Amino acid sequence: MKQLFRIILICLVLTSCGGIKKSFTGQKSAKTTKSSSKIGRIVSHAQSFEGTRYKFGGTTKKGMDCSGLVYTSFLREKVALPRTSRAMSREGKRIKLRDVKKGDLLFFKTGKKGVINHVGVIVSANSKRILFIHSTSSRGVLTSNLNEKYWHRAYAEARRIL
Repeated sequence: MKQLFRIILICLVLTSCGGIKKSFTGQKSAKTTKSSSKIGRIVSHAQSFEGTRYKFGGTTKKGMDCSGLVYTSFLREKVALPRTSRAMSREGKRIKLRDVKKGDLLFFKTGKKGVINHVGVIVSANSKRILFIHSTSSRGVLTSNLNEKYWHRAYAEARRIL
């Protein structure tokens, strides 16, 4: 009888621990899903500007600059960022290029001064390529590959906001 009681007690303890673990995992998963869907909406909003011409200081379909694209896309999801790429590069957490994912920001030094002056949002990332959306003065809003020689050389750092 004592042995049966111990077996039942052990089963109850193991079952209750499993229930707690599942409950906790569910909460974490819900948070991750919520963040993931927010990132998806940010990227989709940025992509809705694809083909928009470049305009210094622009934040609309009439014209968009690189930081304006990032600023408006994040602001739509109630995530306030500074308005310039250099100021944005001080936000969030700096991450290694191998750890980037959709929604992270890429920063570039494209000018002669050697300071961050360009930003883009990662659309997709895997071990072979990183695609990011941004606005260039020559081609407006478009998606580029970080493997392109120009962007690879100009790359400065990556940051995670969400």
